[in-house]
Amino acid sequence: MAAARRGGTSSTALSSVLLQMLLCLSGTYCALYFLATLLMIMYKSQVFSYPHSHLALDLTLLFLLGILEATRLYFGAKGNLVEAEVPLAASLVLTAASALLSVHFLLWQTLVLRADSVLSAVLLTLHGLEAVLQVVAIAAFIS
Repeated sequence: MAAARRGGTSSTALSSVLLQMLLCLSGTYCALYFLATLLMIMYKSQVFSYPHSHLALDLTLLFLLGILEATRLYFGAKGNLVEAEVPLAASLVLTAASALLSVHFLLWQTLVLRADSVLSAVLLTLHGLEAVLQVVAIAAFIS
């Protein structure tokens, strides 16, 4: 109301509280996912016959996933808070790449335990929810 009295236009916040909360939850879950997956890869390399080339590939992809997740969450939170579509769109693209790596750990890694499946399915669910909310937020920012 004060902005309208001063001759300016009143502005409404377009950032999504639900998206911000989901990004915070996803950040915590991704850290736990990374740790649990790293420990399971170490366990599988000790208990099962795990070819060294496949072990190196799985570890490399896990660390790549960790870097992608940190970057994705940074751009997502920044884009949402400053109501900018470019960082949020970058986060959306990184979400797709991160989801592809999650599918690798769900289906295509050398040895997949039931715990791997559960952890990766939860991560994919979070990615899906975030992607939908990011698209909605980008649409709100553009309009």
